[in-house]
Amino acid sequence: MGVRLILYLGILAVGGLIGYKDKVSEKLQDNLNKIQNLCLLFLLFIMGITIGINDEVVSNLISIGFKAGIISIFTVSFSIIFVGFIKKFIVLEGENIES
Repeated sequence: MGVRLILYLGILAVGGLIGYKDKVSEKLQDNLNKIQNLCLLFLLFIMGITIGINDEVVSNLISIGFKAGIISIFTVSFSIIFVGFIKKFIVLEGENIES
């Protein structure tokens, strides 16, 4: 599992470096949005197949969905709270700083 994570992070780093060094052709840059969407749709399709094959997941779908919903609600709620808290301490560009 650790090797796979390192591989993913390495691929991400190489892609970031290529983008940063501007080594991507204009034609590819123009089509990146379409390529990303196709890859995302393919990934979702494969995930759907994997979920459909696993009988344990299908039989516990309601329970898993409920737990995922609770986790999502807490994640969004605490993200909003945290951003609101941090926003009080950050001075945004263009705001006057009172002395």
